[in-house]
Amino acid sequence: YPIWEAASVDEWLYDGGPYQMVVCHFLIGVACYLGREWELSFRLGMRPWIFVAFSAPVAAATAVFLIYPIGQGSFSDGMPLGISGTFNSMLVFQAEHNILMHPFHMAGVAGVFGGSLFSAMHGSLVTSSLIRETAEGESTNYGYKFGQEEETYNIVAAHGYFGRLIFQYASFNNSRSLHFFLAAWPVVGIWLTALGISTMAFNLNGFNFNQSIVDSQGRVINTWADIVNRANLGMEVMHERNAHNFPLE
Repeated sequence: YPIWEAASVDEWLYDGGPYQMVVCHFLIGVACYLGREWELSFRLGMRPWIFVAFSAPVAAATAVFLIYPIGQGSFSDGMPLGISGTFNSMLVFQAEHNILMHPFHMAGVAGVFGGSLFSAMHGSLVTSSLIRETAEGESTNYGYKFGQEEETYNIVAAHGYFGRLIFQYASFNNSRSLHFFLAAWPVVGIWLTALGISTMAFNLNGFNFNQSIVDSQGRVINTWADIVNRANLGMEVMHERNAHNFPLE
């Protein structure tokens, strides 16, 4: 909806022209930045994993700003650019698609929460096993010189601690595989969430277990799925208050 297609600037503003302009240019920008990361890595002789990792937030942004509006038929269904609008769209998304019961969203939760946990575990473990290079009154950060060849922490001590804290095989003994895991876990989770949004865009929704359990007389025994369903109906009717007629029977 370019501005020259509108009869007036007021019409363009009223019909969501600025949103489409901002979103489309933003997606072009982050896609180009993604390519920039790949090209810079390539020219420096590096491996391409920075580009691969950044593809996850790019996929997520593309899902909520472009794929979902395409599936739903209007940019008015895209995620708003403000904080309260984002929260509102999350509630409406749950009401209309039951996203909390979608396996790909569950994978994204595991990716984000797990990534936070692993990041905190790794940072605290390395910081706790630094090799002492400074006096008592100095910052431990002065014990590291940029580009130094020696390890700045004792990976054997860290492995020994964590292997005893959990169990031996829960602790990485290879720094390279550890750091690949730290990158891959949240990235795969966000990839899957973006795929989930992109499938729900076309109304392939989360699991529906409403009224799944009945007694011998055929009467419904409500479960938490039915409670969530009632909450979804409430959010939906508050969102589009003129489009729904209750009771549904």
